Amino acid sequence: MRRVSPLLLPISVLTAAIVAVACRTVPETGRSQFNVLDPAKEASLGLSEFKKIKDSKKISTNPTYNSQVQRVGARLAKVMPIENADWEFVVFEDSAPNAFALPGGKVGVHTGLFQITKNDAGLAAVIGHEVGHVVARHSGERLSRSMVSTAVVAGAGYMLNKDGRDGTLATTALGAGALLETQRFSRKQELEADRMGAIYMARAGYDPREAVELWKRFGQWRVENNQEGSMPVFLRTHPLDETRIIELQRYLPEAIAEYERRGGR
Repeated sequence: MRRVSPLLLPISVLTAAIVAVACRTVPETGRSQFNVLDPAKEASLGLSEFKKIKDSKKISTNPTYNSQVQRVGARLAKVMPIENADWEFVVFEDSAPNAFALPGGKVGVHTGLFQITKNDAGLAAVIGHEVGHVVARHSGERLSRSMVSTAVVAGAGYMLNKDGRDGTLATTALGAGALLETQRFSRKQELEADRMGAIYMARAGYDPREAVELWKRFGQWRVENNQEGSMPVFLRTHPLDETRIIELQRYLPEAIAEYERRGGR
């Protein structure tokens, strides 16, 4: 019988303990996730990063955009579960139709996004989605998984290359496989944030069916602006608009139930 190194047992016990401590459940979806990052550290990094962004990007003074973002943000802040959040909603001069949220309750919206959101509900869908990433702690989860993947590939590479053997090809294949898995998981996180965003906008009194209409408008914008791209789905970090719409429609009854409980019709 092959002897097991005495070092492997403590390592396996430590690994199991880390996994047990680092496992948590994502709010709203109930998915179990692995995340070793400290929430307080994530929030601190979010606050620091948001300050850097405000110092480097031009802040919009457009009164229409700012009033809409503050109005929608205030309603959403009441229902989005971020503990000790120091909510701040800022509009940045940027033609890219995008928005982002950082731990600690910091949200940025680009001026280019308003051509697609069109109304308060559309904007609520986007902000709800971005904050959904924060509530689910997706960035910390990706980093945690990346740390594990890197360690596994490095360990496999060592085993494959020891004793003078050349395991370069196999190690490269393992690294490529880890990258593809990372891309696939990122797409799953995007769909999860869509679902959470629909729930939050519904709780704030916005019709979640507008989230589907929003992604239809995004798809149309991409076609009109030649932004569809030719990258294969398995290499993308974001799902196709068609996939988002299909998945959102699956979860709409859940969000609509929230909306109707709050008096929406």
